[in-house]
Amino acid sequence: MASTVNDASPAVTQAPKRRRRRLGRLTKKEILVVLGMLAVPIVVDLAFVWGPAIASVVLSFFRWSGVGGLHPRACRPSGGLIQDNGCFTGVDNYHRAATNYPPFWPAVEHNVLWLLVFIVIATPLGMLFAVVIDRGIKGSRIYQSVLFLPVMLSLALIGIIWEFVYSPNYGLINTIIGHNQNDNLIDWLGNPHLNLWAVLVAATWRQAGYVMVLYLAGLKAADPALREAAQVDGANAWQTFWRVIFPTLRPINIVIIVVTVIESLRAFDLVYIVNKGSNGLELLSVLVTNNIVGETSQVGFGSALGVVLLVISLIPISIFLYQNFKRKEGR
Repeated sequence: MASTVNDASPAVTQAPKRRRRRLGRLTKKEILVVLGMLAVPIVVDLAFVWGPAIASVVLSFFRWSGVGGLHPRACRPSGGLIQDNGCFTGVDNYHRAATNYPPFWPAVEHNVLWLLVFIVIATPLGMLFAVVIDRGIKGSRIYQSVLFLPVMLSLALIGIIWEFVYSPNYGLINTIIGHNQNDNLIDWLGNPHLNLWAVLVAATWRQAGYVMVLYLAGLKAADPALREAAQVDGANAWQTFWRVIFPTLRPINIVIIVVTVIESLRAFDLVYIVNKGSNGLELLSVLVTNNIVGETSQVGFGSALGVVLLVISLIPISIFLYQNFKRKEGR
């Protein structure tokens, strides 16, 4: 018996060595393939994500029209856009946006409101849809397809659809409530006090289906033994979800928070389809586009607005991730 144990132990210790030898026997061609598979996504990520982000931060400190080069010389106080093109202006672009650019603060307010609506309304609504469908109700496949259909449509197309819904004379809503006559029309998209909320309904309609699919994937992956153990302990459906299932959805929650912040702050298509992001629908994404590719072509100023948008998006994501990792370390 002792001899068999002694014979087996070298075999166990030799297994990792054999694996290391196999890994070390990669041919040059295989090494090149591995390096290529790693290099391509890294280069694409640097070129289309980190590169533009860093470039936007750098350009935000310059007064640049997009033509010509950049130089470190400070801008002359009396110089105009053409005379001092490419000069270093420091934080003047940020100061100008905060103090001398009327659409800036309404756009910040609308972006924050958009984010809050997605977090407070769209996310819980999508979670509710996922929980109900996951319980195996009759026709769940049909409900899932119907609720996910808006996600498959482009935001531009969704904007066109909801323009018909909100049409003052022929729209579905005004026709139902009887306000489609010239003397009692409700201009949902033309009234600056109503149009933002009207567009947020359309955006929530799409976002709820997106969140539903993500939560549904997490619920399907949950261990059925957890539900059975909770039922044995006498927990009801509400207690089972919040105290047993929901804590296991932490990775999904992180993904949903990140996606929600990104979707809310990159909102552009809907408001641009409605009125090109003006008259109550100002958003930072629209201001960035108008300044960089618009008639004024103020790339430096538009980059500063883009950096503000980036900072606003990073704050809630960083706080959420910090709290989650802190809880994980405390356990």
